[in-house]
Amino acid sequence: MRDWLPRTAALIVGTLALATAFIAAYVGALHKPNPHDLPVGVVLGDQPAQAVMSGVRTRTNIIKPVEYDSQGAAISGLNGREVYAVLHSDPGGGLVLATASAAAPAATEVVTEVLTQATRQAGVPLQVTDEVPVASGDPRGLTPFYLAVGLVLGGYLASTALGVSLGTSPGNLRRAGLRIATLAVHAALLGIIAAVLVGPVMHVYDHNVPALALVGALAAFAAGMVAAAVQGWLGLLGTGLVILLLVVLGNPGSGGISAPEFLPGFLRGMHRWNVPGLTTDLVKSVVYFDWRGGRWPLGGLLLWAALGVVGLLTATAFHAHRRAARSRPGPAGERPADG
Repeated sequence: MRDWLPRTAALIVGTLALATAFIAAYVGALHKPNPHDLPVGVVLGDQPAQAVMSGVRTRTNIIKPVEYDSQGAAISGLNGREVYAVLHSDPGGGLVLATASAAAPAATEVVTEVLTQATRQAGVPLQVTDEVPVASGDPRGLTPFYLAVGLVLGGYLASTALGVSLGTSPGNLRRAGLRIATLAVHAALLGIIAAVLVGPVMHVYDHNVPALALVGALAAFAAGMVAAAVQGWLGLLGTGLVILLLVVLGNPGSGGISAPEFLPGFLRGMHRWNVPGLTTDLVKSVVYFDWRGGRWPLGGLLLWAALGVVGLLTATAFHAHRRAARSRPGPAGERPADG
C-alpha cells in the first residue's frame, strides 16, 4: 500500500490540475469573444477611406488601421493575411471594403459590420467584396483548426503509445533513431490520410491535396517529436506537460476557434509559436492563400520538429550515460556501502 498510494494520489492530483486548467483555459478564452484591434488595411493618401477609419478608431478599438503605401501593397497584405480587409476608394464613387473571409469568417463579419455602420452614418456608399472566400464545404472556416487538432493529437498519442510500450527513453541512440523514424512514418501516413479525408472523401477541399498531406505530416511529426522529447526527459509524467502545451493551452490559443484578436491578451499571440496554432495557420495558407503568409508557420513547425529530435537524442544520451555509470564496477577490492 505504501508503494502505490503516493503514486496514485499524485496521478489523481495531476489529472485534477489538468482538468482544472482545461476548463479555465477554454471557458476563459472562449466564453465571451471580445474583438480588439482587428487589422484593416488603408492606403496612405486615400482621404475618404482614411477619414472613415479615423472616425471608427476614435469611437472603438475593435478595428486597427494598417497603412500601406499603395493599393497593390494593401491587397498583397490582404492575401498575405496581414489584414482581414482593405478599405479603399472606388473610382466610380464611394468606398470598397475588400475582405478575405477565409482568414477568419468571424473577424471579417465584425469588420464588415463596423465599417458598414460607419459609412452609413457618414453618408458614403460602401461595396463589400470577398477576395478569398471560404470553401462551400467549410462555411465557418473551422476545418483548418479541426484538422490541426487531429494531426497534433495523432502525433503526441503515437509518441505516448511508444513510450508506454517501449519506455519513454530509448536505450541507446540507435533505438532513438528507430523511434524518430517510426514517428516520421506514422506522421507521413497520418498526413496522407487526413488530406484524403478532407479532400476526395469529404470534398471539403478539392485542391492542394499533396501539399495538404505534406503539411499534415510535418504537423504530426512536430507534435510527436515534442512529446517524445519531453517524455524522454521527464518520463510518463511529461505526458501531462505535453497535454498542457498542445491541448489545454494550445487549442484555445491557436486562433482556430476564435481569431487571435478575439482572445484574452495572454493567449492572443500564442498561435504564432504553439504547434496547433502554427498548423492551423499553415493549413489556411496552403488551402486558401496559395502558401502566402505561410513562411512563419512553416518555419515554426520545422523548428519544433528539429528541437524535438535534438531533445530526444540528448535525453537518450543522458540516460544511457547514467545507466552506464551505475553499472560500472568500483575500484578493485572496494565493496559497495551497506544500505
